[in-house]
Amino acid sequence: MKFSVVIPCYNEVNTISEIVTAVRNSPLESVEIVLVDDGSTDGTRELIQTVIASRVDRVVLHETNQGKGAALRSGFSAATGDVVIVQDADLEYDPQDYPKLIAPFLSGKADVVYGSRFITGDPRRVLYFRHYLGNQFLTFLSNVFTDINLTDMETGYKVFRREILAKITIEENRFGFEPEITAKLAKLRPRIYEVGISYTGRTYEEGKKITWRDGFRAIYCIIKYWLK
Repeated sequence: MKFSVVIPCYNEVNTISEIVTAVRNSPLESVEIVLVDDGSTDGTRELIQTVIASRVDRVVLHETNQGKGAALRSGFSAATGDVVIVQDADLEYDPQDYPKLIAPFLSGKADVVYGSRFITGDPRRVLYFRHYLGNQFLTFLSNVFTDINLTDMETGYKVFRREILAKITIEENRFGFEPEITAKLAKLRPRIYEVGISYTGRTYEEGKKITWRDGFRAIYCIIKYWLK
């Protein structure tokens, strides 16, 4: 079984090299890394082109910033693995968790795996209570429409069999990707598993990008892609 890791990044000059190293040093013996720079302006692109490109398998460059969904759309198209792992570039999610994420695939039980930050005994950095409430509300609302009982719809760790991704057209360009793909997966009725993961969240001062506007967009997407 071949694994592809798709890393979307935008203005992550302080973390991009470290996350690529972490993926290369993960417990997966053979992994294809697809790195998508989404129009970075802080030196990330230059670092990728001069230093990091030789350490990954494919580099996709967006000329302008389009958003996480757009970056993943490009990355999924470039990935060739049997199983595709989404890996954020900001060090919030640890590639050492890959064995837990891929175990349901190796046992032949899963088509999709979500890494949950809320069903784990692993370390989790304590940060914004309002983000926790927002996440729980969005997950609850998504579950109401999809009739699947996720605990963490907004998780950054989502893993898919490639044939499942091939059945989905991603329309959202920004963080609306999360509720969109969840709604579209629910309609396909694949075998979805959740596994507990560690989580080292970061503050806005440290570079966190999601805002309250993305929360309202998520509500819109939950309804839109279920009714569509």
